[in-house]
Amino acid sequence: MIDLLRGRLRELDRVAVAFSGGADSAFLAWVAHDTLGPDRVLAVTAISPSLAPEEAADCAALAEEWGLRWLPVTTDELARPGYVANGTDRCHHCKTELMDAVGPLAAAEGATVVLGVNVDDLGDHRPGQQAAGERGAVFPLVDAGFTKAAVRQASRELGLRTWDKPAAACLASRIPYGTPVTVTTLTGVGRAEATLHRLGFGQVRVRHHGEVARVEVELGDLAEVVARRDEVVAAVKAAGYRWVTLDLEGFRSGNLNPI
Repeated sequence: MIDLLRGRLRELDRVAVAFSGGADSAFLAWVAHDTLGPDRVLAVTAISPSLAPEEAADCAALAEEWGLRWLPVTTDELARPGYVANGTDRCHHCKTELMDAVGPLAAAEGATVVLGVNVDDLGDHRPGQQAAGERGAVFPLVDAGFTKAAVRQASRELGLRTWDKPAAACLASRIPYGTPVTVTTLTGVGRAEATLHRLGFGQVRVRHHGEVARVEVELGDLAEVVARRDEVVAAVKAAGYRWVTLDLEGFRSGNLNPI
């Protein structure tokens, strides 16, 4: 399967990887770099309030560790009314902003923008994929048949430390559709999750419901959250929430998406 990916990348010849530092984009960036070399691969990280600061820092760290040619660029999704309104097409506006920032960088190098979309992503509510595809982005992991599990397995075999990195979607995904996206809300969610990570909880979501934070962790961590509830409550309240709840269904990726 990885040979198919390498072949697809060679067809593209030059690529600009939208590099968020997650397992998928990290794997794609590493393989592209290893296949095409640094002169033909540019890893670009969009920096905005919707990207957790710890994720931006990890992108820089990964780029240094792997020798990636890396460029952080500032994006301003919050200047787009459609993004702020937070309708079900929010991701469309976000990816449009991303492509507006990365597209010219790729064009200057004669490169194609590539995203770390995998086969499993195709079945979810992902209007951002449509926006990126409409603007010329391609999805090499899909072309090569990679699922999320396959990405993690291949990453592990290659010795990439991102193989078991918890999923870390855009912070705006913690805000229910119809609730406006603001810097204050994004910052609060990011602070709460970062503190919970420091307490040792790996896969975490803090869903924003006004003054209420709905905390999601892996099912195996529920008992520990309850046992350490004073620490957890203090951490989340310090980020600006008045009430803290624990979701007994546990972590579910994209559970605020339309059913």
